Amino acid sequence: MQRFSQLYADLDRTTKTNAKVQAMVDYLRDVPPEDAAWAVFFLTGQRLKRLISGRVIRDWALKASNLPEWLVTDAHAAVGDSAETVSLLLDRGLVEPAGEVCSLSQWMEARILPLRGQPADSQEAQVTEWWNHLPRQEIFLLNKLLTGGFRVGVSKLLVVRALAEVADLPRPVISHRLMGQWQPSAAWYRQLLDPDTADDDRSRPYPFFLASPLEQDAEALGSVDEWLAEWKWDGIRGQLIRRAGETYLWTRGEELVTDRYPELSVMAEKLPDGVVLDGEILAWDEDGVMPFAVLQKRIGREKPGPKILKEAPVGFLAYDLLEEKGEDIRSRPQAERREGLEAIVQAVGSPLMASTLIDAEDWQDLMSIRDESRSRRVEGLMLKRKTSAYGTGRKRGDWWKWKIDPLTIDAVMIYAQAGSGRRANLFTDYTFAVWKGEDLVPIAKAYSGLSDEEIQKLDRWIRRNTIERYGPVRSVTAHHVFELAFEGINASTRHKSGVALRFPRIARWRSDKKPADADTLEQVKTLLED
Repeated sequence: MQRFSQLYADLDRTTKTNAKVQAMVDYLRDVPPEDAAWAVFFLTGQRLKRLISGRVIRDWALKASNLPEWLVTDAHAAVGDSAETVSLLLDRGLVEPAGEVCSLSQWMEARILPLRGQPADSQEAQVTEWWNHLPRQEIFLLNKLLTGGFRVGVSKLLVVRALAEVADLPRPVISHRLMGQWQPSAAWYRQLLDPDTADDDRSRPYPFFLASPLEQDAEALGSVDEWLAEWKWDGIRGQLIRRAGETYLWTRGEELVTDRYPELSVMAEKLPDGVVLDGEILAWDEDGVMPFAVLQKRIGREKPGPKILKEAPVGFLAYDLLEEKGEDIRSRPQAERREGLEAIVQAVGSPLMASTLIDAEDWQDLMSIRDESRSRRVEGLMLKRKTSAYGTGRKRGDWWKWKIDPLTIDAVMIYAQAGSGRRANLFTDYTFAVWKGEDLVPIAKAYSGLSDEEIQKLDRWIRRNTIERYGPVRSVTAHHVFELAFEGINASTRHKSGVALRFPRIARWRSDKKPADADTLEQVKTLLED
């Protein structure tokens, strides 16, 4: 645990990519495989299901420290994170460890995981005893693990780089082996790094290839004849796998959702064995694609009933063929993979479809077609080089997303909440409202789009202009106007405003406008008609 805590500190104190990778390489080469396995588990963004709530560990810290309750409450309000608050309140400087120093894997398997299901008083006694023998940084780390809130500032791509260097293997190999469901263990970690490991997990998806935003003129890409153009759909990106007579449906977030879409499982039984398709799960009926709000009825439902299946039917719109007859064909040219895809789709039929290819004489012609996006309920176009392989991650140059300009409104900030991780002591999550008569009605939440300097400035203002507190949320004076950008808008009975914005974010801080200049709810609802 001490060594992993030091790694966390090393990663947190630098913003340099190479330094982060080197820190992980040094750690992975230094620790036993069982510790490395758990470290990879956490570094790749996986977390334990919460064992203990933040409120509970604050209550335990209150009793353990003999501090006044108001001080703990104010400290938490200032820090914004229970794990960090407790570690600061219980900081005793240098401490003597109790007994044998435990490794990360021993902490996880012999101490932390066995807490689940124990009576609350037993949990409290054990955790407070650990606090007595840990320095502040390790208390913080322990608390994060207990509350399920552990995050570290590295991307999965950087973890792959570090593992590839340790194993002396190509990055795509490591990236593929990290996909799907796995449990951290010494045996698993050895297989991860073994150059001769056979991939015997038939459910494992491939790493997704991601497009980059097109921020230059399309003409700069060369001849339009060198590219495949498709509509950019707004659904759930997924991979549909048919291997050894079994079907697996994975989302881009590496969530196995096969049982949530039984109509796709039935359809997949018609697929040839040894096939992997990349595509989009969409709400789809005989009239075509349905709004994303319809698809949302299916998200999170483990076993959808007949009523939901009828109200929100889905289809799988295939973009690419990644595996054919059990062979990984990602290195073949895009155009060749497309031919194989179309043959499979034609043989299987609905609810499997192939994305429509768009013919255009030149870039101007394609731009005119792109202008039809919103009326088609799509986000724009995808451009894929005909000769490109199916890569890993967001490799620029071969796949581009050419999106239409987002919709925008002007709204007033009315609530603020502290962020998480490194931003736990700053107010970075905001709620915005528009006018309905003389009242401000909440319309959206957003937390991205401001610079660090703007966040710091707004944080100071929020602390000085708080009206009321509702737990971690602060009500603030209606003063600041922001332009919000979003991809789409739908009617919603779940929201007080009657509408739901898709992917809202802050486009800019409108310091030139007063609250009275913000949009009205009636103006916002006119966007529903577009």
